[in-house]
Amino acid sequence: MAVTERLFTQLNSLPAGLPDIDTAGLRALLPKPTLIHLTGRLDEPLFVSVLLHGNEPTGFMAVQRLLKKYRDRELPRSLALFFGNVEAAERDVRRLENQPDYNRIWPGTELPASPETAMAAAVFEAMRERRPFASIDIHNNTGLNPHYACINRLDNRFLQLAALFGRLVVYFRRPTGVQSAAFAELCPSVTLECGRPGQQYGVDHAFEFLDSCLHLSALPEQPVHAGDIDLFHTVAQVRIADPVSFSFSRSDSDLLLSEDLERMNFTEIAAGTVLGQARNVPLSSLLLVQDEQGHDVAGQFFRLNNGILQITRPTMPSMLTLDERVIRQDCLCYLMERLNFS
Repeated sequence: MAVTERLFTQLNSLPAGLPDIDTAGLRALLPKPTLIHLTGRLDEPLFVSVLLHGNEPTGFMAVQRLLKKYRDRELPRSLALFFGNVEAAERDVRRLENQPDYNRIWPGTELPASPETAMAAAVFEAMRERRPFASIDIHNNTGLNPHYACINRLDNRFLQLAALFGRLVVYFRRPTGVQSAAFAELCPSVTLECGRPGQQYGVDHAFEFLDSCLHLSALPEQPVHAGDIDLFHTVAQVRIADPVSFSFSRSDSDLLLSEDLERMNFTEIAAGTVLGQARNVPLSSLLLVQDEQGHDVAGQFFRLNNGILQITRPTMPSMLTLDERVIRQDCLCYLMERLNFS
């Protein structure tokens, strides 16, 4: 049996009970990642991926609501649903310790080849054959963040798709290996960030967006009016170096972070803003800060002033969280700048 066949399943019909099961019980129904093809009135399918991170259930719940709506009626457009890390979803964690991040394994990844990267490549090829209309990957945040859409190309159709979700749009090129960047080779694609898990508004917002996309016959190619969106460009990813201990409460940590950190998300903060305090660790050993090309730019954004970690230039952070496990598994934050366009 091929590696990809061992790692994911393709189905052409909906398993009984899927619209009603919770994420903890999902693996009993779908033992491994599963791609489900459902036929609709228009052939080119809308591709939707959920649970690439197992503790982000909003997309799954929105899909369930969508399936219930069309349980006894024809879908306006064919639908391809990918249910990602069902093992992590069973345990309500982002990923298991022995797994790569399921939103870093897609074509274009810098991760070494693995069964998971082979699986993601096979899903990508399966969808290439079906010529998707658009791709939507749905996520939650752990920190205090507004709802926003992310794109990987400054293309009018991508911007139009993102603007359907809301006025906050983020353009990024790193990290690599994300689902939306891979599918940007096939069709307009977006990542939706739907706030914290457990918020009904997030489910409602994602559902309404999916349902609207199913009814689109085409995506407009004209430019989005500049007044209709706030567009930001992610210019750096910030990670805490692996050997560095950090905490929001333990003063004996190498880095004691501010407990107000996540309140800075999507706020334009000034030079001199304090993020935390370091103990006997130089900046070069403390943070890994990479720009879009993967270059180290820590010195362009941060300084240590008598051990106080400060921002050195105006910037806007996103995805700051107080969840230490998520920070370790992913990153501390992203830094953005407003992108003007006409």
